[in-house]
Amino acid sequence: MLTGKQKRFLRSQAHHLDPIFQIGKAGMNEGIVRHVVDAIETRELMKVSVLNNCLEEPKDLAEQLAEGAGAELVQVIGRTIILYKESKDHKQIELPRG
Repeated sequence: MLTGKQKRFLRSQAHHLDPIFQIGKAGMNEGIVRHVVDAIETRELMKVSVLNNCLEEPKDLAEQLAEGAGAELVQVIGRTIILYKESKDHKQIELPRG
């Protein structure tokens, strides 16, 4: 579980990132979760964009995606989801202490 200080730090790090995946009309599926799991292992921090034609709420999608990928939900802002998961092999981000 991330603390408020750690979430603020991660939000500042994610500010300059572009979304890597988009969730569209088809909504969430196993393929998206699998791709997010692979990508977040190498990147640690990533953005996912929810397109306007998606019928599901971004907050609901964010919770499902974080749970499916075993990641922490940092923030949902508008239609953008920010996820973080500490990498086992490609650790780049050093979180501030609690």
